Formats: sequence, structure tokens, C-alpha cells
Amino acid sequence: MTIATDPASQAAAHSAGPTRAVRLLGEDDWDGWRDAARRLLAAGIDPDAIIWTVGGKADDLFAIENELPPQPRVPPRVPRSFLPLAQSAILHSDPERFALLNRLLVKVSRYPDLMSDRADPLLRRIDLLAKAVRRDIHKMHAFVRFRELDNGDGSQRFVAWFEPDHHIVRATSGFFVRRFAQMQWSILTPELCIHWDGEALTESPGAERPDAPADDAFEQAWKTYYGAIFNPARLKIKAMLKEMPRKYWKNLPEADLIAPLVASAQARESSMVEQVIPSGNRARTLEALAEEAQGCRRCPLWKGTSGCVFGEGPGDAAMMIVGEQPGDEEDRGGRPFIGPAGQVLDRALSEAGIDRREVYLTNAVKHFKYVMRGKRRLHQKPDAAEIDMCRWWLDQEASLIRPRSTVMLGATAVRGITGKTGAVGKMRETALPLQHGSGTVSWHPSYVLRLPDREAADRAYDQLVQDLRLAAERTG
Repeated sequence: MTIATDPASQAAAHSAGPTRAVRLLGEDDWDGWRDAARRLLAAGIDPDAIIWTVGGKADDLFAIENELPPQPRVPPRVPRSFLPLAQSAILHSDPERFALLNRLLVKVSRYPDLMSDRADPLLRRIDLLAKAVRRDIHKMHAFVRFRELDNGDGSQRFVAWFEPDHHIVRATSGFFVRRFAQMQWSILTPELCIHWDGEALTESPGAERPDAPADDAFEQAWKTYYGAIFNPARLKIKAMLKEMPRKYWKNLPEADLIAPLVASAQARESSMVEQVIPSGNRARTLEALAEEAQGCRRCPLWKGTSGCVFGEGPGDAAMMIVGEQPGDEEDRGGRPFIGPAGQVLDRALSEAGIDRREVYLTNAVKHFKYVMRGKRRLHQKPDAAEIDMCRWWLDQEASLIRPRSTVMLGATAVRGITGKTGAVGKMRETALPLQHGSGTVSWHPSYVLRLPDREAADRAYDQLVQDLRLAAERTG
């Protein structure tokens, strides 16, 4: 590793001094970068005066090669957390990573507390690089699929193809050596190939996709097994795509099964649930669930109330409407939507052409949260922790009913169903994909009642009716 000084670039360097090119042996040359960065730091060379390159010769024809500054007698002291962060970030494919890390090294050598300042733009950028590398390593661990080849001498070799986003192949080699120590295997990638013969790990230049086998004798057996263990009741498409992005599907033997299995999952799930809980029994199951919920002590909201106000409606309802929480009258009567907000909802349902008796009505939070004002109990908005505590009950209701359309009235209902927050005004008129059917977001009837401006209240009410009609169309 050398430093090249480029006299022609001195004018552009300004106060940073002469521009120097530091050449590393490879894209993942951590040891080379660390050694050079230590020397440069000890010599007081400005990071902005360094051009980091990988392999080959300096790009400038007039570059003059010089040795690196000598090793410092006492290595620079940096926070312990810097090293693992830098070791990960240096494997990123961003060509600026070496320079960014050099700048961060200089900063933390002067201000060690910077490593705990996650608002610092430089630290935040490098942290994102490191996270991307760790995610790529995780994907390689998960999605490398070996296929068997005959060596011609009666022994077998296993070959896999993978396309990492970053320079992680050497960093992951130890994992595969430990996991497949008794196998002879090769992992081919566009940048670098690694090979294990049972005793030693070797490398070779990058390969192309056709260099790896497309299938083997065991593949059909694996597909049969995968199709047999696929459980449609546990399918969550968003979570699956997050953990197994489509870019990896082409390397997986089971990839050609995923699309048809997903397409048939909803029908298979319905069949499975119907076998376990026939539609005639769902009402009794919901009654048992409501009885069990009366003893819920997951959060302190049960104190001072008349009890849990569970949902009501047909067990096979095509539409489920979710509100925020029971109010004072709902708490006393033990039923959802029977107070002033319920009367507004009844009117809106009627105008939308929906029979309340055919809808399952419930709330994201099952107990009345209030504050006393004299002898009156005034409604208080449930917080995120209380909503999340109650999600277990709401999930049970949705899993039993499996509505084709779910209406979420207000932001609390949105969080209760999706686990995420969102503004009602921005989410209206957009169909949200849910585990069961689609979701529609609208204003809570109590919001309509609270609006002081009559014109604004009428407009919000008309939008509620419009959203209910849209949700009804989505049950078809």
C-alpha cells in the first residue's frame, strides 16, 4: 500500500494540502484501510486531501508514489464502538465509504462523545451503510441454496450462486465453513468465488450465473416438501416480501411455487378455518372470547369501568367496523356504538345502504378511558401502549370473522388494525391491503360531533357515508 502525491491537484486541494492517493488491495481491505488511516491520522494529514483507490495504479499519469507515513509509536485512541461500525461499513459498495470513515475517524479522535450522537449527519450516514451491510450478510446466510454436482470420482460437490449487494463474500465465508464443514462446496458470485474442500478455504475470480447448476436430483423432493409444509393460515405477504425480497427468488428452488401458493392461500385458509370453526360455531366462539375478555388485566383501563365492551355482530360478517373505544353510555350498556357517536354511525350506515345487523362492530380498545370532572366521566384518548395491549383481542376477532372489508374509524382504529399510525385525511379513499380483505379509513362519528363549524361537520359526515359505501363495494 502506497501514497501517491499529485502535484497537478494541489491547486484544487486549497488549504487541505497536496492531494494523495491511497491504494488498497481490495474492496474489503479492512486491514489495509485501518493501517493507512492510523498513519494518516498520526501524521495530521487532512482527510479531504486523500483519494482512496482500490488496486491497480493511480489514475493520474503524473502521480508520484511515496511510502505511507511511519507507524505512530502510540496508536491513536478511538471509542471502542468505532471499530465494529467501521468494519461493517467498509464492506458497503458506496465508493465514498473509505473517505467517509477517514473523516469520522478524525472527528471521533478529537471528540470521542460523537459516537453517541446519532443526530450527527456523518455518523448517521455511516451507520446506514453498516446496517445495509449487516442486512446483506443476513440475506446471504438465509438465501444461499446449494445444488449437488458429481465430481466424477464418486464424490459430491455442492455449488451455489448468489448476488450480494455489497462486498461481503469473505466476511460470510466463516459462517458457511462452520455450518457445512463436512461438505465440499463453492459459492459463486459476480465479484468473488469461495471454495471449501473440507480442509481449506480458497478463492477464485468472480463467475457468471450459467457457471452454477440450475437444479439437481434433490430439487424436486425439496419442492414437494416445501409445498406440503406451506401453511396459508400463517401467510403474511408484506412480512414475507420484507424478509425474502423478490430479487432472491431466482436463486431459490421453491421460487416457482411461491406465486401459486400465495394465490391459493386465502381459499385454503378459509377452508381450513371452516373445518375447525364452522360458521355456525363462530358466534359461540366470539361469545366465549368476549367472556374471557371480561377478565382482561393487560392494562389498567379496566379499573373504574363496568367491564370490557366487546364487539357484536354476525360471526361471518362481510364487513367489520372498528372504532376507538367505548364511551360512557357504551360502558354502562356493555355494547359498542350505542351513544351519540353510535347514533351518527347508524344514520350514516342507513344512508350508505348498509344494515347494521349484518356488520360486526367493535373497538380498538375495549375499556372506557376517562377522567372525572365533578360527577361526569369525560372521554380520554387511549395512548399507543393501551392500543397495542388491546390488539390481541382485536386480532382474535378479525381472525375468526375474516371480514372481506374492514372500516377503521379514526387514527386509533388504524393503529389497532395495522399497528401503524397515520392521518385519517391522508388515508381516506385508499384501499389498505390487510391480512383479511381490504381496509377503508374514515372519520370517527365522534369527530363529526365535535366539529364546531356546521359546514365542516356536514362535509365530514358526507365523507363518512361515502367511505362506508366504498367499503361495502369492497365486500364483493
